[in-house]
Amino acid sequence: MNFELTEQQKLVRRSVRKFAEEVLAPVAPTFDREAKYNGDIVKELSKVNLFGIQLPEKYGGADLDSLSYAITIEEISRICASTGLMLSVHNSVGAYPIYNWGTEEQKEKYLPDIATGKKISGFSWTEPNAGSDAQGIECIMVQEGNEFVLNGSKIFVTNGSIGSVILIGTRYKTNDGQKGIATIILEKDMEGYEIGQPEDKMGVRGNITTSLYFHNIRVPKENILGSLDDGFRIAMQTLDVGRIGIAAQALGIAQAAYEHSVEYSKGRIQFKRPISQFQGISFKLAEMSTKIDAARLLIYRAAYMKDNKKRFSKESAMCKYFASKVARQVTQEAIQIHGGYGYMKDLPLERYHRDACATTIYEGTNEIMKLIIAQQILRGNL
Repeated sequence: MNFELTEQQKLVRRSVRKFAEEVLAPVAPTFDREAKYNGDIVKELSKVNLFGIQLPEKYGGADLDSLSYAITIEEISRICASTGLMLSVHNSVGAYPIYNWGTEEQKEKYLPDIATGKKISGFSWTEPNAGSDAQGIECIMVQEGNEFVLNGSKIFVTNGSIGSVILIGTRYKTNDGQKGIATIILEKDMEGYEIGQPEDKMGVRGNITTSLYFHNIRVPKENILGSLDDGFRIAMQTLDVGRIGIAAQALGIAQAAYEHSVEYSKGRIQFKRPISQFQGISFKLAEMSTKIDAARLLIYRAAYMKDNKKRFSKESAMCKYFASKVARQVTQEAIQIHGGYGYMKDLPLERYHRDACATTIYEGTNEIMKLIIAQQILRGNL
């Protein structure tokens, strides 16, 4: 693994950072305060081809590698974690499964619109009685002729309010009595598809989270992703990919809080000198910088392993666990460094901290991440 970014990856960082600072920075506080997302931003994101980051050019994508994807999510989240979450979910757990397991007909039907942002995608597995217990889902579709009839609900759906194409996990029962778990593709204009009210969240408030309700939705066989009984495997491998994006989101949040802290500590004068010159502050900055670099390297390693077709379940869980933990620690320390000012909503520090808290929960809690890491170790993946 080369620790030096390629010229293309450096260009991605510069370009996305410039876009985020010019386009997202002015509106990010409003997204958080009003818990609304401006649809015009979707158009701006589409102009710079951020909806199909890793999709091949034949489907309208940018055809970039996983490290470029992680850099993109990091830079977007450094300015607006809500937008970073939307793009992470759309590109990874939304678009990736269709590209990786979909038929050519499914790819041609969905990916061009997903790549341009004409259709926002998402992925939903969580239900009221099935969170960390992913096999505990109760959503079910029963075969009737050449179709399945779907009933059930999902909760905490990222992109739920704006998503046009949502992948979900569901139990199934066929005419001949077969049962299992499938991953299927749903479209919001299907009859019986209901979007719930927006959730009033603590953080990432600009990404509107909703419940989804399914009332006798008729699902054609063509909307089943992979084989009928491949659903759970597809979901678990999809989440391995998604966790790289969530880790990158956490990294971007931490980086923003760290940069604010360095700048503030150099300009804040107490006892006739900058507070950065006091060991109590300078040591905090040293710890923040070290943890952020360690998180970044874990993320980049997982992205590298994915692109080189190596097993990366453990590495994906590691980077998601560590980066999200670092984001919470760094944002909390950033508030402390800023003192009373950090506690005020006039500065973005409290928003960073609220946003960071979510990263330890979605796409697998940190407790589940440690369980995955431990399982991999005990299976011989040292």
